[in-house]
Amino acid sequence: MSATPPSKQLSTVLIKDDPSDGLWDLVDSGWANENFPELPALRLEQDPIHRHKDVLEHTIAVTSQSPPRLRVRLAALFHDVGKPRTRSYEHGGVTFRHHEAVGARMTKKRMPKLGFTENDTREVSRLVFLSGRFKGYADGWSDSAVRRYARDGGLLLGDLNDLVRSDCTSRNPRTVASINSLLDELETRIAQLAREDAVKAERAEISGDEVMSHLGIGPGREVGQAMRYLLELKRAEGVLGEEEILKRLDQWWLKKEI
Repeated sequence: MSATPPSKQLSTVLIKDDPSDGLWDLVDSGWANENFPELPALRLEQDPIHRHKDVLEHTIAVTSQSPPRLRVRLAALFHDVGKPRTRSYEHGGVTFRHHEAVGARMTKKRMPKLGFTENDTREVSRLVFLSGRFKGYADGWSDSAVRRYARDGGLLLGDLNDLVRSDCTSRNPRTVASINSLLDELETRIAQLAREDAVKAERAEISGDEVMSHLGIGPGREVGQAMRYLLELKRAEGVLGEEEILKRLDQWWLKKEI
């Protein structure tokens, strides 16, 4: 009988409603030293930002309060693994600059060794890489910055926001409420901008003025009909380019004239 792969052992712990005891067991039993050494290494790293005894305690707290979805739980477990390698005292107090990027690279190396699939590895490392992006939101983001955050999150956006919410382990209710409020605001802006962009996208490839100029007609009912035809064409076939659009417009106009 083949041994249970480390990925299965870890996943079994992570999908529990509260994985904290199981995670501590993996560390204290020596399993993590053998299979996931980046995890116990966090025990040696002090965490002045989150006021925990060490980064390992913070990591397990974040993982335990994250939604019980394996991808989010894995991202929570890996999100700070880059801190020991990025610790610095050069900028006034301890800092962990770019630990997310370093952690993402470490995640890409460790997850396959644990036995996780290429797709799982790619998605979790992406979440780790993006996990600190939200920190600048309180300073004020432009609409383009909000769009960039949503675009970079892509299909993982919901998981990313859940990870960000879980990363607040403060015992101060006001701090927790403030972060959740900011995230609520960000999600509202993302939805609003998506609606606005969808409306803008619902336009024909050329304007009414261009239709009139090409067909040699003035304002009137025919322009509205032409614009409706071009919009339906875009919905059916996507963006075709100006040359093809004008060709189709000519064909439509010729049929209309017959």
